[in-house]
Amino acid sequence: MDHDCGRRSLVVIPTYNEAQNLALVVDRILRHDGFDVLVVDDSSPDRTGAVADSLAWQFPGRVGVVHRGAKLGLASAIVAGLRHGLRAGYGHVFHMDADLSHDPAMLPAMRSALERADVVVGSRYTAGAHALRRAPHRRLLSRLASLYAGAVLGLPLRDPAGGYRGYRRHVLEVLDLGHVSSRGYAVQIELNHRCHQAGFRFEELPITFRERAWGRSKMSLGIVLEALLLVAALRLRPATDGDPPQAGGALRQPTGSAAGCEHEGRGAATNPRRGG
Repeated sequence: MDHDCGRRSLVVIPTYNEAQNLALVVDRILRHDGFDVLVVDDSSPDRTGAVADSLAWQFPGRVGVVHRGAKLGLASAIVAGLRHGLRAGYGHVFHMDADLSHDPAMLPAMRSALERADVVVGSRYTAGAHALRRAPHRRLLSRLASLYAGAVLGLPLRDPAGGYRGYRRHVLEVLDLGHVSSRGYAVQIELNHRCHQAGFRFEELPITFRERAWGRSKMSLGIVLEALLLVAALRLRPATDGDPPQAGGALRQPTGSAAGCEHEGRGAATNPRRGG
């Protein structure tokens, strides 16, 4: 079945030690027509990369894998995935966690929201949102971080630190992804800040956030401190412009070169092959 590449959507999943969760989350994403998956794995010791390769073989044309040689951080993984989606000609690019805290069943509604807005955020704090199995102290910390970031940066969002979101492709064409300065979870705040500065329209949809059932959380005091410092830095300086440097990572094509769309003269040799 042929698809217009500009109408298809890519879901970027950064991974580090998510072997227990990845197959399930990818299966749930692929149940929805028009969504492809790109796994960006940072050499996970638990062989998440091997699981991703197996999925790419199982679902040719719908799953691609970027293997990176070291643990380079969430921010650069998201940026690498967003750039890939832009180069590959996708009409919408989403990113979400691999630990099933973000429900893939929300993806069609989030894509529909991008018919009205430029950026859609799956929000934990809008009316109708829920959090399950989450420790009270972590819920409080997350809520305070969101309130702080929103107030200091003037963001029109109740959940500026949430990691479940999607962009229309023209947003990625405008954002200078090469100057993203975050390394960890603070990238969510920074990308929202850059989108807000560029004048893009946001829409928040309530989600049910579930604390991970398997594996260990990556949250740490260092991540919290980075977010606090980043918000202050962003408040003092505008987002920078310039030519973005190239992100690291090599895309594995289990079934050979992609035969997908070309966009603006760029070939599709590093794209997940279209299918579905």
